[in-house]
Amino acid sequence: MPAETTHDAQTGTFKVAAIQMASGPNVAGNLSEARRLIARAAEQGARLVVLPEFFAIMGMTEQDKILVREQPGSGPIQTFLSDVARQYKIWLVGGSIPLAASSPDKVLSSCLVFDDEGTQIARYDKIHLFSLSMGNDSYDEAQTIEPGDKVVVVDSPFGRIGLAICYDLRFPELFRAMPHVDIIVLPAAFTETTGKVHWEILVRARAIENLAYVVAAAQGGYHVNGRETHGNSMIVGPWGRILDRLPRGSGVVIAEINPSYQASLRTGLPALEHRTLHSC
Repeated sequence: MPAETTHDAQTGTFKVAAIQMASGPNVAGNLSEARRLIARAAEQGARLVVLPEFFAIMGMTEQDKILVREQPGSGPIQTFLSDVARQYKIWLVGGSIPLAASSPDKVLSSCLVFDDEGTQIARYDKIHLFSLSMGNDSYDEAQTIEPGDKVVVVDSPFGRIGLAICYDLRFPELFRAMPHVDIIVLPAAFTETTGKVHWEILVRARAIENLAYVVAAAQGGYHVNGRETHGNSMIVGPWGRILDRLPRGSGVVIAEINPSYQASLRTGLPALEHRTLHSC
């Protein structure tokens, strides 16, 4: 990919975007909305764009996503991601989509990364599965989702990108297992119950402790299935400052990433080099 399409040749900076949606049960409708928002992000100069968790379907029941699951490398959702990445000449992080699992009544929640030629270059299967029983809120992803077991970091023209999904945010050891990561992408669909007290704190914490940029693309608003997601998609800098955010509704969050600034922080505060406790 030519350098001028990925960053400002004079400053070394480049733009990234997080897409926020309030997806419903209609896959075609969700893909149309995603295309519209991706086009807006590309028009504003974003070269790396991140979609939210299950951007293509938030079904009326948890089983609905099983009905539209795809085999790896084939299916309308994956074709959409490839085509849009190529059309807009962007690197596209495809939130998460339902891929076939080993069990016929479950899916993998898979985050796929496509380069600007539309080639899939990485896949991360969500490791930590959300469970909540609190008041009127009750969720158990393990009923319909099969967990992954591999940490994934992608080499890109923008630096090293670590992949995580939603509930993974609560497990800092996952991010510590990402070697030399510059950008963390986090597609999510945080509930309003947990999100209103934990989301911002956790996103900023992951940025600060890893001195990394975090691009958190969330579902945000009321869904036709009755669910309410917290939204507040945000891009956070390595010093923990929120560079842009969108509280609710569909839209685009966009910010500039400055690798030189990040490098200066890591030199001035070499906390990553001071680690003495490592997981076995």
